[in-house]
Amino acid sequence: MFYCSLCENETCYISKFCSKCRKIKHYLNLYNERVYEVLDNVLSRDIDKQNNKIQVEIKDEIKNKEEKIEVYKVPQLRSMSKK
Repeated sequence: MFYCSLCENETCYISKFCSKCRKIKHYLNLYNERVYEVLDNVLSRDIDKQNNKIQVEIKDEIKNKEEKIEVYKVPQLRSMSKK
């Protein structure tokens, strides 16, 4: 039997990585060094501090997405009010 090259727990018959580790590999391909930064900054803490750090890390991303949603909603509301 073959085991996943990354986690060494899951059995793999066709690929080198199990599905969970393949997802991690995909993140590494997409975000490169950012993955290591997040892992070091978030997972090297206790659970409460991890949750706090997660919120801090994604706060800007959430804000940007909310702003995009608001910008998208405004033209829709204007066009609806004209009808």
